[in-house]
Formats: sequence, structure tokens, C-alpha cells
Amino acid sequence: MSGPIIDIHPHIISTDTQKYPHAPLFGIQSDWSKERPVGITEFIAAMDEAGVSKAAIVHASTCYGFDNSYVADAVQTCADRCTAVGSIDLLAPGAVEEAKSWFARGITGLRIFTGGSTKEVDASILDDPKTFPVWELMNERGLSMCIQTDTSGIPATISLAKRFTKVPVLVDHFARPDARGGAPFDKARPLFSMAGIENIYLKFTPVVTKRLDECGADVQAFMSKLVAEFGSGRIAWGSNWPNSPGTLAEILAEGKAGIAHLSQSDQDAILGGTALKLYPVLKG
Repeated sequence: MSGPIIDIHPHIISTDTQKYPHAPLFGIQSDWSKERPVGITEFIAAMDEAGVSKAAIVHASTCYGFDNSYVADAVQTCADRCTAVGSIDLLAPGAVEEAKSWFARGITGLRIFTGGSTKEVDASILDDPKTFPVWELMNERGLSMCIQTDTSGIPATISLAKRFTKVPVLVDHFARPDARGGAPFDKARPLFSMAGIENIYLKFTPVVTKRLDECGADVQAFMSKLVAEFGSGRIAWGSNWPNSPGTLAEILAEGKAGIAHLSQSDQDAILGGTALKLYPVLKG
């Protein structure tokens, strides 16, 4: 590894529930946030142990709903190493002003959570025109938008990326592709259909490797196909820690193993270089 390692998908949870009360999206708190909470101090220590240089910390919607206060406050204590990715109700009146207020507090990207650990995915929100004003704001500022969805959300993701071409659209967990049957991965065609849209990026996480294992697919073969289709400059690694179990160092080692067969330049891009394009504030 010749470049910096940057984690674009960790989460943090505060033990101070009075200052940062729990109000999970959809009314159900995720098990991981109850059982394996990690605060900002612990996370920085884990970064040091694992050799992770910087991070874009993703707000924990399944613990805090749309209140990004903890992640916004936390990154102020380590602004030389971390930035924050927040989440708001894009359908709410005043969503644009809400986004601006969080940007003023250090949030440098947003995430749309259509479902996951506590609720089935509902991708209908993605291309609702009521969300477009926030997308337009992101487009004006060139800020990244993460989308947590499955393959059902891919058509809307493509439509949004084409409409808002200055927004780097980052698809969490590769949209959980179907990789059954192995190479040439014909069942994963919905994922590969996004390759021609240059502002669509993919997030390589432990959720991906687990998904590929469940499909009986070879991780390295799948990553080779993905790099051939998208290029390593549109793929970035994220730990999903502590949602994904294990230590940060163990999760990073798993990610490195999945791309160890690639060229050094491709590995460097996935482990850090692409992240700097998505979150330029981390270049400092």
C-alpha cells in the first residue's frame, strides 16, 4: 500500500444519551448500535491501530434518525482526520435549509437510507420530485450523496445521477448484488448497468464480501469484473464498523484480501484515492 487508507463507512455512537438521545429511523434501534457502540475516541484509537489515516464517518440513522448532532460534533474534535456524512428527511418542508444548517456544522455529504438492518428496503423515495431541491443544492456544491438501497433502487439511482451530474452518487454495499452462478456474473447485471454513468461510485464493504460468500461467488473474481467495468477510481472501501463485527483492523485485512490480486494502483485507489475525490475535505 503506497497511499493513505481512508474509511468512508464507519459509524459512531455516543454513550451520552441525554445530550444525544436515541430516536431511530422507523422506530427500531439497530442491534449493533445497542450491542457494539463505538464513540469517537474509540474510533480514532481503532484507526491508529489499523493504520487508517482518515475517515468519512456516516451518521447512524438506525440510532439517531435525522439528528446528526453527534457525528457533527465528533468530527470537530478530529477535523484533521475526519469528516461527516449526514442524513435528513429529503421529503420534509424546509429540507434545503435543514441541509444547509448541517453543512454549516461540518457535514460534507448526505446519505439516503431506504432500508437495511431494521426495515425492508423501499426505494420509492429515491426519485420522488419532492427530494429534487436538496439534490439541486448538492449539485450546486458538488457534494456526494450516498444511497443505501438494493437492486430495486438501481433504476432510480441511474435517473438521479443523470439528472444531477455534478453529484458524486455513492452506492452503499454495491446495492447488494446477486452474484449466484459466479463469473461472468450475469445475475449481477443490474449493478453493472450503472457502469456507464460516470458520477456513480460504489462502496466496497464487509456487507459486500458477506453477500458474495452467501452467493458462493469468488470475491477476487467479482472485484476484477467490477474494476474492469467501473474502474478502480470509482470504487472506495468502507468498514461498516462497528455494524460489521470484528475489529477495524480485521475488517481492513478482509478488504485488502479481496483486492490483493489487483495492481498496486488499483488497490491504492480503492483503499484511499477514490475517497479523496468523494470527500475532498480529507485532502488537507
